[in-house]
Amino acid sequence: MRIALNARILQAPRTGIGQYVAELACALSREPDIELSLFHGWGWSEALPPAAMPGYSRLSPLLRQIPGAYQARRWIEQKRFDQRGARSVDLYHEPSLWPLAFDGPTVITLHDLTHLHYPETQPPARLREIERRVAHGVEQAQLILTDSQFIANEARVYFGLPAERFVVAPLGVAARFHPRSAQDIDGVLKAHAVEAGEYFLCVGTLEPRKNLSLALQAHAQLPESLRQRYPLLIVGMAGWQREQLSDELSIALASGHVCLLGYLPDEQLAQLLSGARALIFPSLYEGFGLPVLEAMASGVPVITSRRSAMPEVAGEAGNYIEPWDVDGLREAMLRLIDDSRHWQACREAGLLQAGMFSWERCARETASAYRKVVGG
Repeated sequence: MRIALNARILQAPRTGIGQYVAELACALSREPDIELSLFHGWGWSEALPPAAMPGYSRLSPLLRQIPGAYQARRWIEQKRFDQRGARSVDLYHEPSLWPLAFDGPTVITLHDLTHLHYPETQPPARLREIERRVAHGVEQAQLILTDSQFIANEARVYFGLPAERFVVAPLGVAARFHPRSAQDIDGVLKAHAVEAGEYFLCVGTLEPRKNLSLALQAHAQLPESLRQRYPLLIVGMAGWQREQLSDELSIALASGHVCLLGYLPDEQLAQLLSGARALIFPSLYEGFGLPVLEAMASGVPVITSRRSAMPEVAGEAGNYIEPWDVDGLREAMLRLIDDSRHWQACREAGLLQAGMFSWERCARETASAYRKVVGG
């Protein structure tokens, strides 16, 4: 089967969907009957592009100020896609919210319905595009892939579609996420002035949906001696409406017990994650929650919200809190500091849970969806 995969998102720094596209493309290349062509917005390639760093954009800052620039870029991309797409592929896979026009079979991946539950977490222009295009994309697709059963159920009800239109293909975990000794990560620990097992970590774009304020409040309530010994490190790019966190984050940073590290390259993040006491992931809503899986695969306990798809990912290994419960998060952090047996049990349970997920499994489920559509 000749598959066109829209990989334009790989031109930007690889956060959730970008990691999905990169890892899925690699795993699909090992499926014997899949011939993958990657569309990167301006042309085609057979290989993944190098990962971009923050600040990269196909649209220059000047061009983004021009009315209709987004629509013009979309028109150009459609023309570029048409030059090869319809004539040379059997199926088009759109891994984001809105597919390009294509006369042949189409599969889309619907990662979540954030725009419905938390429209305030999207820039207005982007929200308008999502609302305008997502329903059309769902209608265009013969099958809809989701990362979790939670999203499949939610989307089925919202769009009024039968269950057979959905295929759940859970995400996987990259090989770089695995347990490491303190000696193995000595360089990155020294770079950030921390000790193995003696810091908490938050990973995710800085935006209201990630609920970072809960982590800041709970960490601030730890005794002074523990805040000094177990600082809170935050990894992630600035997102939409980060200014809502500005005052709270400024106070936390000024305390000296919270460090904002920004976006880190993949290997640095994997090393830093493997040395954490725990990952704190109190998100309000997730279609999967990839950092939860990556932490467990690294042998690191997870504190996460009992909301949306997070329990589906963390299973019995998660330390669950409600996303507004500062006291609950503080107590979960204290227990992982004070109770070494509990910490070890969470570590072992997390490794077992993470073993249930792989990009190979995700690729198998995805390839099976392709075959079903093309064969049908």
